[in-house]
Amino acid sequence: MIISVNANLTREFAASTAHGVIAELKAYGADIIISESTKAEFEGESGVRFLPLEQCAEECDVMIAIGGDGTILHTGKTAARCRKPILGINAGRLAFMAGLERGELDRLKDLLDGNYTLDKRMMLEVLLFDEKGLCLDRIDCMNDVVFTRAVNRNIIDVTVESNGRFVNEYRGDGVIFSTPTGSTAYSLAAGGPVVNPTIESILLTPICSHSFNRHSIVFRPDERMNVFASKSDETELCISCDGEPPILIRPGCCTVVQRSQTKAEFIRIKEDNFIEILNSKMLHP
Repeated sequence: MIISVNANLTREFAASTAHGVIAELKAYGADIIISESTKAEFEGESGVRFLPLEQCAEECDVMIAIGGDGTILHTGKTAARCRKPILGINAGRLAFMAGLERGELDRLKDLLDGNYTLDKRMMLEVLLFDEKGLCLDRIDCMNDVVFTRAVNRNIIDVTVESNGRFVNEYRGDGVIFSTPTGSTAYSLAAGGPVVNPTIESILLTPICSHSFNRHSIVFRPDERMNVFASKSDETELCISCDGEPPILIRPGCCTVVQRSQTKAEFIRIKEDNFIEILNSKMLHP
């Protein structure tokens, strides 16, 4: 089995955890490739190869991400594009998406033996259209897409449609569209519900709403959500997908949020269920 190892070395325990992972994988006969961005840390490891992260994803059978949720999220999107499963190992504080803790590296034998299940996660597709309806860009999101004002003012007016029908005009700091996986991220902090990631759906959560329409809405996964600045508000919007740098949306343009055809596959070695993970990670961190 060819396994790609990607570690976020800014995390305190990531380097030591990664060396432990590599040692375990070597003991079980795995071929290891490592993101070349971390070559300086791991060039002393024998029998490993260094490649760009995207090429690691193309050549491996499984990707391992070592760090916090951000590291797992970033690596997971790369893995999903290449239709490869990912195992997250927590070297951060929370790492809700992690399948193993750093003290459980002996369980990697189960990975090599095939003793695991695949937890398939829905992703969002974001389409950016100009004033003439020409599609300018397409982005996949694993957690969420956030709409906010492009300039520093207090209020924003965002209109949302579902399958061409008016849903609401949200007046406040913006809106969040999230996957069930992302329901425990920014959406939760903004007052949204926690949704079991096996229940495919699209969550809409207003951010600091200045109206009575401040509650989240859970939509079917096949809904096509149109989002644009209200006609009464000519301010430019910006969007941020999975916390990446914002993209400017000019007045008159439209953004579509819908279910992506791409799915992420998380490796689950342990038998804990969603509620057990929620209790251990979120309620008793």
